[in-house]
Order: sequence, then C-alpha cells, then structure tokens
Amino acid sequence: MQRECFVFANPLSGGYSPKRISEALSMLSSQGYFPRVEEITTPAEAALRARGLCEETSRPFIVVAGGDGTINGVVNGLVPGVATLAVLPLGTSNVLSRELGITSLAHALEKIAAGISRHAAVGHIQGSGESRYFLLMAGIGVDGAVVKGVRAAEKRLLGKGAYLLSALRLLSKWEEGTVRVVAETSEIECHSVIVCNASRYGGNRVIAPGASLFEPELQVICLRNGTRRACLKCAFSLTVGRGLEGADVISFGARELEIQGVKPLQADGDYYFDSPVRIRSVPSFLRLIV
Repeated sequence: MQRECFVFANPLSGGYSPKRISEALSMLSSQGYFPRVEEITTPAEAALRARGLCEETSRPFIVVAGGDGTINGVVNGLVPGVATLAVLPLGTSNVLSRELGITSLAHALEKIAAGISRHAAVGHIQGSGESRYFLLMAGIGVDGAVVKGVRAAEKRLLGKGAYLLSALRLLSKWEEGTVRVVAETSEIECHSVIVCNASRYGGNRVIAPGASLFEPELQVICLRNGTRRACLKCAFSLTVGRGLEGADVISFGARELEIQGVKPLQADGDYYFDSPVRIRSVPSFLRLIV
C-alpha cells in the first residue's frame, strides 16, 4: 500500500526546476509513496498549507522542495510532535541540507528512501504580539538589519549577492546601540546576538560548533563590540572558515533567554520583527529525515 506524502514545491526557490521536481516525484513513486504536490511561493502560504495538513492527517510526511525560508514557513504551520519532514536542497543557501550532510538532490532522495528519522528541536520566539518558530538560527542586531534590508527584486536577480548589497547599505548608516541578553546563567550587554539551533550559518560556514538540531539547548553567540571594524572582522573570520572568535565574542548554551532592547530580528534568513523578544527551545517538535 502506498503511503501519501506531501511535496511542498516553491517555484521561486533558487535551485527550482520542473525537471528536478519531476525526477523527485518519480523517485518517491518508485519507493512506494503517493506524492501530492503543494505549490507554494511564500513562507506564509507554506505555513497555512502545513497547518491544514496537520488538521487533516494524523502523521503527515512532508517533503520540502525549496530553500530555508520555505522550510521555515512549513515549520511555522506544524502541530508540535506530529509531522515528519524531509528536505530537497532547491534553495539559495540550503543551510538545513548542509547541516544534515545532504550534498545533492540525489543524496536527499536516497535519505528519503532509507527512511531514517530523528526527533528535532526548534526555537520559539515570542515578541511584538506574535509567536514564531525557527529551525536554524535567529539573529538580532547586525544580521537582522542586513536581512531586513534585502530587497526582493535583488534577491531574485542576485541570490546571495542581495545580502551583500544590503550589508553595504547598512555600513553607510551604522548604529552602535546595544541589547541586553538575559539567560539563567548569564546577563550580557552586546551589540548583536545570534541564537543558534544548528551549527551552520549562511551556507556551509560553522558558526556554533556546540549547537545541534537534535539537542534541546540553544547556542547563544554575543558580539559585544559594535563598531564597523569589529563587525567586519567577525564577518571576515566567518567567511574564511574560522568561525567567530576573539575576546569580543561570548558563547554559551541556554534553553531560554530574553533579549531586551530594540533591534531587527531575522530567523532562518527572513525578517520577523524587532526585539525585545523571549526565545526558548522546544524539544521533539518534529521528526527530520536524516
């Protein structure tokens, strides 16, 4: 008997092509699945469709053919502890795929065929009268401002280059204000903070070696020095593969924290809203095909 699966395909994703989707559907059918395609173009639409599936189906199996933003949209529509999620790397950065060691579309399909899954945690953000989830990371401060400043037309045309353009615009109107990070064991004043549920950031760069999707703890990285020079130094260190290091970088683990002060917040590559916010880890939120 065939098992139904739901393929969320985003035709606006950076790596999307009808041919690749057709190949994926053929493979899923050959493995005993009955794939039902759900074409979505925005995270909000993905969340709405995912919420509907969780209401209609007791244990939905969702295959996301898109990027991290599409995956984030799906996650924000899920009922906790109900769904199993697989990912096909057809986005711009494909951070989740890299985190799971997926190297290609064919490799992703092999993992689906093997059917091995693990419980994964997500991060939960409460702020501005809203409640949202993230799977990879949330950034408050400089990277939140960069993501907030990305223009949709530039992203469609330039992909990752749109983030560089936004960063260059940000340099011309730099601000050095701070936020306060309050956790059970730490209270730190800093310029920017990145709360990581996964180790990678912006592609295949490891920013938080201690973070894991499969552990109920977030890795918090605080950047204390808010000058242009200090932030450019951190960006360069990350770009060349050295991660974030130095006396101005503080890292610690936490299951819950509060971020006080007003700065832009991005999660999984999309702008959400501005802080202040409360963030916590939600264990066993979904199962991930690994």
